[in-house]
Amino acid sequence: MTASMKRDNRMSASQSLISGGVAGVFSRTATSPLDVVKIVTQVGTFHSKRGFLNAFHSVYREEGLRAFWKGNCVACIRIVPYSAVQLATYNRFIQLHMDDLGRVSQWRAIVAGSVAGIVAALVIYPSDVIKTRLIVQNSLDPAYRGVLHALRCIYRKEGFLALYRGASLTVMGAVPFSCGSFLVYMNLDKLWGEPSFRFTPLQNFINGCLAAGVAQTLSFPFETVKRKMQAQSPVLPHYGGVDVHFTGMVDCFRQVVKAQGFLGLWNGLTANLLKIVPYFGLMFSSFEFCKRVCLYKNGYIVSPLSYQLAPGVDQSLGPQELRELRRLLRNRSFKSEQSTVSNRW
Repeated sequence: MTASMKRDNRMSASQSLISGGVAGVFSRTATSPLDVVKIVTQVGTFHSKRGFLNAFHSVYREEGLRAFWKGNCVACIRIVPYSAVQLATYNRFIQLHMDDLGRVSQWRAIVAGSVAGIVAALVIYPSDVIKTRLIVQNSLDPAYRGVLHALRCIYRKEGFLALYRGASLTVMGAVPFSCGSFLVYMNLDKLWGEPSFRFTPLQNFINGCLAAGVAQTLSFPFETVKRKMQAQSPVLPHYGGVDVHFTGMVDCFRQVVKAQGFLGLWNGLTANLLKIVPYFGLMFSSFEFCKRVCLYKNGYIVSPLSYQLAPGVDQSLGPQELRELRRLLRNRSFKSEQSTVSNRW
């Protein structure tokens, strides 16, 4: 999550998870066409032979408009378990590395985020393999009829390990990703000319997009090879549509550089970078709306359409504490009314 999407103590853990899930589903669905083009370009299917813009036309011409949402179902399903595992791992890592004052350095926070991302990605990695297979197949003549059918076919025909093909690249790619994020966040004070605690929500949004762009660019070769390894299969037509044939991870790097040059490892980067701003923008705005709905439901604000605080409400209290306080005040009020009535009689 970006800095502007940190947990608000006025929301319960389930509300934060659901809000993040809704925001993730909405932003991922809206940017799915860019994701599809990115992955077919990384894998090197026939759709991407004439460049970025022609890839859109080729996907639409060959498979129709619905093809831009291939794999979106499994991508949305994996959001909630991914977020839950990531959050639990991140919190555990932070707790282990807090100092006596409860503070954590920025470098450790970035490492915590990377470790949490790795653990979450490995736990649900089979869903990523299925997503890639659904995207690269021809939706008009599919080898897989859906998520469960793909899972069953891959397991039966290729074995359990096929569901984790390329998983080591997730770990390897986390190193340049973390370094890129650290490089950006360490220089934000110089970029804006003011300390980080004074950043506005817009500045934090720009910071998140910039960090994501740099980090993803540095780690992109690892993702490209991972996508090719996920897609390649001897039981699929044309070996899954991969543009190079290889025997393993190292050989895949070698074959890509040999056939396309060093920059071939960054095929699909244009679609990936164009996806960042709308993806994070939609995620931020939809998360903020869900957050306002939850805060209104919990009694902290007067309307889900604004952040105007409810009068007389202690904003430092958690949802459970606020409910207990209101219950206590209602009981006192009721007892007071009963006492008044008894005195009158």
